Amino acid sequence: MLTATLAGGAALFDVSAAGAVDAPAPVVVARYSFDAVKAGDPVADDSGHGHTLVPFGGHGGRVKSSPGPAGLAAAFPAKCKGKAKKCPHAVLQAPDAPELNPGTGPIRYGASVRLAKGQTGSGENVLQKGYSASGSQYKLQVDGEAGRPSCVMSDNVARGIHVARSDVSIADGGWHRLECRRAGATLTLLVDDAVHATTPIPATLSVTNTVPLSVGGKGDGLNNDQFHGALDDVWIALG
Repeated sequence: MLTATLAGGAALFDVSAAGAVDAPAPVVVARYSFDAVKAGDPVADDSGHGHTLVPFGGHGGRVKSSPGPAGLAAAFPAKCKGKAKKCPHAVLQAPDAPELNPGTGPIRYGASVRLAKGQTGSGENVLQKGYSASGSQYKLQVDGEAGRPSCVMSDNVARGIHVARSDVSIADGGWHRLECRRAGATLTLLVDDAVHATTPIPATLSVTNTVPLSVGGKGDGLNNDQFHGALDDVWIALG
């Protein structure tokens, strides 16, 4: 059996070698271990596909290095008690590329996440490409004060925003593995390798846009759904 893994030992998928002809294994098209991350520096794509993340921020917000579950992680600005327009914010973005757009095909994406209870908010984006208000989108976020992760997909043809929201919180200050899987007409959320939410989606829902891949928030402006914890092993796989 061939097992593909992320840094830190988290398994992505297994491929049986028992003689049966199986479907092709998912192909990792972007992966970020953050083991060489330094404040203000770009983050290399460890998959070898060249989707380098570039930092953007404002009001003193920066992505910094912090301890991860294995090696280093990326820490984003803490929750701000002041006026939103003056709060530090920071994201990491990679330019659009065809292989970051799954269309109607299967996609898996995820990250290892650490978020304290006091750092939750109305919506904190871990990873996303595209916007729900226009065009199309896939996203992993942590919802509300309860700190429940969710997977989101939408497009402007199969109307509606489709959300698979966890029944458990991950805002306990510990590390948790989050994964979203789209296969046909189903969107699934896994927390620490266990299924915690599924939702039906249109089989025709297609995510294809020219928006950058964004990690830690939806963009580099104000009200960017800033993530306030630490991230490690961010990845995207197609197939």
